[in-house]
Amino acid sequence: MTGKERVYAALNFEQTDRPPVSATFTPEIEARLRQATGIQECDLGAALGNDLVKGVAGNSFEMSYYRPQKPTYVCPWGVTWRWADNAFGSFTEIHRSPLADDDEESMELLKAYQIPSPYDDAQYDRLRQLIARYGQEKWIVGSCQISLFEAAWYLRGMENFMVDMMINPEYAQLLFDKVMEFVRVAGRKYIDLGVDMIWLGDDVATQKNMMMSLDTWRTYLKPRYAELIREYKTANPQIKVAYHSCGNCEAIIPEMIEIGLDVLNPLQPMAISPFEMKKKYGKNIALFGGLCVQQTMPNGTVEQVRAAVRELKTECGRGGGYILSPAHHIQADTDIKNVMAYYEEALRTN
Repeated sequence: MTGKERVYAALNFEQTDRPPVSATFTPEIEARLRQATGIQECDLGAALGNDLVKGVAGNSFEMSYYRPQKPTYVCPWGVTWRWADNAFGSFTEIHRSPLADDDEESMELLKAYQIPSPYDDAQYDRLRQLIARYGQEKWIVGSCQISLFEAAWYLRGMENFMVDMMINPEYAQLLFDKVMEFVRVAGRKYIDLGVDMIWLGDDVATQKNMMMSLDTWRTYLKPRYAELIREYKTANPQIKVAYHSCGNCEAIIPEMIEIGLDVLNPLQPMAISPFEMKKKYGKNIALFGGLCVQQTMPNGTVEQVRAAVRELKTECGRGGGYILSPAHHIQADTDIKNVMAYYEEALRTN
């Protein structure tokens, strides 16, 4: 069974020899894994055993995190980022949002703001290469994460944009409409190129609950997600659509199912129980993730990692509808032994 066949079966709620496997890495972990294994393959995860391969448009907001190694840099969306260090490596954070100082009444900066072009064909070359290399054997994902809410607040500033949604709805609606155009066009391009799944994503929850009321979510986000999913599935009725939100986003799961979502990621276990979500929703939506990168992966023993993987395979993998994965990128504080233990246990067949 190829990875593509395995994912297809799992997303159609069929029992497979093992759940499909995926993992992604911070740059520090990828470098250490390549050094430890000697793997030179263009997609490290595919070489280690991932059943899915993800490609991203070059102008996508998702590509803004790891731009040139300068103290600060400006991404194609006009956001100024800066590098910061911690005990295990480096990360980037937003230093300045280009619409932060805009006047909410005149909307002068917003009206003049132009998103990066989703039509620049060269930005899809990397995805073309991945499809050519892996498309026959792996499930190909075209990612449009940082889709709506995150894109908007990255541009406006979190506090400003939360206020906009409450008292400046005209501003919020216009900004949402502008950023949505990139996701719409890029997703259609991915489909034309032949991907198997579109990946949307916005962190809309904390580890305890939603960042906004359900009424606010229903006003701004639900209709736009519904429109995107409908447009993608009109273009290709066989396409699957995944959605990522860290935190406890259970409040919106029934309505995401209602508007046609196929896959929910990442099942962050310190916020939302993968096992409870499987019991409640596992017949209506496929689940993707579940392995803790906050405690188990960085702090657990090899055997604890293996035991966690086995439990996820048994409980969430039963009856299909599950992709086994860490709940986010494997972080720089994780021992390589635990990464290899994850793959060894995940790839064991039933």
